[in-house]
Amino acid sequence: QVQLVESGGGLVQAGGSLRLSCAASGRTFSMYVMGWFRQAPGKEREFVAAISRSGGDTYYADSVKGRDTISRDNAKNTVYLQMNSVKPEDTAVYYCAARRPGLLVMVPSDVDYWGQGTQVTVSS
Repeated sequence: QVQLVESGGGLVQAGGSLRLSCAASGRTFSMYVMGWFRQAPGKEREFVAAISRSGGDTYYADSVKGRDTISRDNAKNTVYLQMNSVKPEDTAVYYCAARRPGLLVMVPSDVDYWGQGTQVTVSS
């Protein structure tokens, strides 16, 4: 069992930056591919970014590529999402996700564990 707790969401102006954190419980954090998803009101949950177990490989959705950076610290059982040059369309609830080893292309149905989500609101 893995429990995920996100933090770092809030209100930010367009063009600004925000860093999300996701703290995981348990001693098996490094066994999981970690990712971030987001869900805007009235829309389906969509993939944002993923990182391999070692942190050596990353994968991003086209909508955030070049702006966001995913990273992880296995010693701290934490995964991060650095969001830069944010846009109003980035407004959503952001969810941390853990999945057993596999491709970095994550889909919601493949996720083994979810966090509770953290709200990110970007004002124009």
